[in-house]
Amino acid sequence: MKSEHMVHNANQIALFFASYPHDEALAGVTDHLQKFWERRMLQQLYEYVAQGGGGLHELVLEAVKRLRERPAA
Repeated sequence: MKSEHMVHNANQIALFFASYPHDEALAGVTDHLQKFWERRMLQQLYEYVAQGGGGLHELVLEAVKRLRERPAA
């Protein structure tokens, strides 16, 4: 997937949850990414964030950090 498309999709998820209280919004974005994004999509997102994550919503950046800290299932 093109980076621009990935950023747009991730940000759309964040914008959906942005009106929730912060903890609920973060949980919602994290849960959505984990449940509905394929492993290769997540890997691309992780690599994009590692390179700076330009243009990503703060909730996406926090969700990626949370996902990376979780033990592998």
